[in-house]
Amino acid sequence: MTAHDSLWVVLADGEPARILVPVEAGRYRTANSFDSTAAHTRSADIGSAAPGRSFESATTARHAITPRTDPHVEAKHEFVTWLANWVTEAAASGKFDRLVLVAPAHALHDFRAALGDAAASRIVGTLQRDLVKTPDQAMTEHLTYDVLHAGA
Repeated sequence: MTAHDSLWVVLADGEPARILVPVEAGRYRTANSFDSTAAHTRSADIGSAAPGRSFESATTARHAITPRTDPHVEAKHEFVTWLANWVTEAAASGKFDRLVLVAPAHALHDFRAALGDAAASRIVGTLQRDLVKTPDQAMTEHLTYDVLHAGA
């Protein structure tokens, strides 16, 4: 990335992510793309296949302990957090001046919560939609003036 990229559009959905930059009025290109190491892995392959066991205090019976979170959901959250930290470091380095976040509601919430002040202060718009797999040529219809200048 170069210092002349004043606008970054971050497309994320919890596993894959892309950074778009404008190339000319209304046209964008993918400058970076990221994929989680757990993106195409089953939950059972990420964490333990079987829940843990607990002994009953009054008898010798054992009971399964239900996991608190799905390992796949947790891996998505970790990826979004990693991406937010990466974008925050890029903001602190002056790689962009304005930031637009595009993600489904759950990922958008996690992403905004994990962003540092350097990046959060540069958000000029958000869009709650999963556009990670949308080709660069089709982004113009989604990234309207209202989205790009909506404010935080």
